[in-house]
Amino acid sequence: MSTSDRPYHHGDLRAALLDAGDTLLDEGGNGGFALREAARRAGVTAAAAYRHFPDKDALLLALAARGYAAFGRTMGEAAAAIPTDALNAMGEAYVRFALDRPARFRLMFGPLVAASRGRNAALDAARDATFRALQDAAGDRPRALRAWGLVHGLAMLLIDGALPADEPAALIRELLQA
Repeated sequence: MSTSDRPYHHGDLRAALLDAGDTLLDEGGNGGFALREAARRAGVTAAAAYRHFPDKDALLLALAARGYAAFGRTMGEAAAAIPTDALNAMGEAYVRFALDRPARFRLMFGPLVAASRGRNAALDAARDATFRALQDAAGDRPRALRAWGLVHGLAMLLIDGALPADEPAALIRELLQA
């Protein structure tokens, strides 16, 4: 059955498109990402997808907001598990998140998201909440920025293969404890 033979009433099409978009990111990053392909995977026509997202960038920004929400939860859970060392626990969670979902991570910190600052309230709120939590764990802004720079740089080096590690978790702990 072609997607054009299916009725529009999908249930939660927005969520289905986001799920399909997440899968597409995991498969190949956002370089080959297409809203039409997300629609096809969600089982609807491209026209139906455009009712929820006016273009590919809108879907990518919604995926980035969803990514920041998951990122914030991941770091919050790590901090709660080790409250006496919350900042290091958050740092480990930061790098693990990046290694587990590199395309999502690149999207979240890439130029599309950076250019949207101030123009996408949901994304701004999700991003800001994540970094407020990091700053709260660090105690002050300069320490939070140093910690962020360390874990972000480490994450990117590991994702890009510039810093090979047989056991990334051990390397992360070693560097964060230093």
